[in-house]
Amino acid sequence: MRELILKAEAIMKNSTNATIAKIDDRGYPRASTISNIKTDGIKTVWFSTGLSSHKVKFFKLNNKASVCYCDGENNITLIGTIEILSDPELKKQLWADWFINHFPGGVTDPNYCILKFTTNSAFLWIDGQYEETEFEGV
Repeated sequence: MRELILKAEAIMKNSTNATIAKIDDRGYPRASTISNIKTDGIKTVWFSTGLSSHKVKFFKLNNKASVCYCDGENNITLIGTIEILSDPELKKQLWADWFINHFPGGVTDPNYCILKFTTNSAFLWIDGQYEETEFEGV
């Protein structure tokens, strides 16, 4: 199992995008592509978005989420929760120059926020092998 997790972590780290799913205000799942800005192993992933976005609106109502990475035939599906963070130091640490296209006020733009995803369970299909795992504290 540890070998598949290491492969999953490498795929996640090298991905430019992921798919994130949330529950909308009518109770339906809604998936969208989101830029992958940082991963900490398989357990924690950070994304950026706008505080005024539909993502934030839906995560405020229901913080349950799924994140999916795809690399060829390899698939990593994570289930967990989202935190909406506006900590100035974290925003500065995770800032990328191309964010200016979305947040013209730069790192201090009041609309710029971080989504922190924490994995509760993972479903991995990598190199023809399938594994499921639950993480402690779930």
